[in-house]
Amino acid sequence: MKVTVARIGRAHGLKGEVSVELRTDIPEQRLKPGSTLETEPAVAGPLTVVAARIQSGRWYLRIEDIETREAADSLRGVELVVEADEDEEDGAWYVHELVGLRAERPDGTVVGEVVDLMDMPAHDVLIVREPSGYRAMIPFVEEFVPEVDVEGGRVIVTPPYGLLEGEEQVDTGETH
Repeated sequence: MKVTVARIGRAHGLKGEVSVELRTDIPEQRLKPGSTLETEPAVAGPLTVVAARIQSGRWYLRIEDIETREAADSLRGVELVVEADEDEEDGAWYVHELVGLRAERPDGTVVGEVVDLMDMPAHDVLIVREPSGYRAMIPFVEEFVPEVDVEGGRVIVTPPYGLLEGEEQVDTGETH
């Protein structure tokens, strides 16, 4: 099965370096120098990693034969993909498995649909499109996403107050 391990972002600097949004828990293995990766769309690749570095929690790559900012910009949005076994990243979910799942409260109330997963410095964030079209960003941590049921087509979410559009604060009678 082919899985996306990173999506190329903006050019960085003038010599062809690119930023990448990670889609893997093992970037050190997937994006090491010398790795040749297939791409989506396929016509953009394959691409070979010449160098990889991390700065302020963000990954940057130099790609073989990409030596200018313009060449790097032409790769923006290209996904880097690999052939992977389903159990290769134990206890993890691939973005393609999460996208399209219903986001529900524990009581079964539908909140929206998962449309993306973003890699952030502290933790991943589920992007949930609510029925209104509003896109909520829910930290993908066990406290706020206690259950992922890929086979059942849903994720259970318990986001803190304020992350979902139109939430009304519940008066518990407590004073602070």
